[in-house]
Amino acid sequence: MFGEGNRAIVLITGIQAAGKSTIAQGVAERLPRSVHVRGDIFRRMVVSGREEMSAAPSDEALRQLRLRHRLTAQTADAYFAEGFTVVAQDVVLGEHLAELTGQIRSRPLLVVVLAPAPEAIAAREAGRGKTAYDSWAITELDEVLREQTPRLGLWLDTSEQTPEQTVEEILRRAWSEAVV
Repeated sequence: MFGEGNRAIVLITGIQAAGKSTIAQGVAERLPRSVHVRGDIFRRMVVSGREEMSAAPSDEALRQLRLRHRLTAQTADAYFAEGFTVVAQDVVLGEHLAELTGQIRSRPLLVVVLAPAPEAIAAREAGRGKTAYDSWAITELDEVLREQTPRLGLWLDTSEQTPEQTVEEILRRAWSEAVV
């Protein structure tokens, strides 16, 4: 159980519109001394020369993705070393999940994969103020998540849950079921 003296790095992942930002913020707000590290901030810091991920990413897009993940790991480790529980979130799929968990040095490390059904993602995407699915179809990313991503940590089908219910489930189950 999370609480005083029980700190960890919690990595929350899933495809776009799975609820990562909302859930990570909700988890961090419930913990006594915590930070929320948004991996996407490192992508947005690239002002000129940014190459976006796509279904067939360029070598440069992959290099930038790996840099973003490395910066996320280093930032999480730095905050953890200063006594914080870290809730980090980003889209980390396929082989990149094992790579990132290997780059995070601090332990315990808890991985939570938000895996709502594609239909739930589509409904959430329609209700958001931003569009994540320019060139990738929801079903393509969902396939990468379910078929190419290693089964690390706690996988949650949050299709029928409110954000509050998902936060509660993570707080209840992650400490015992999400440890990698």
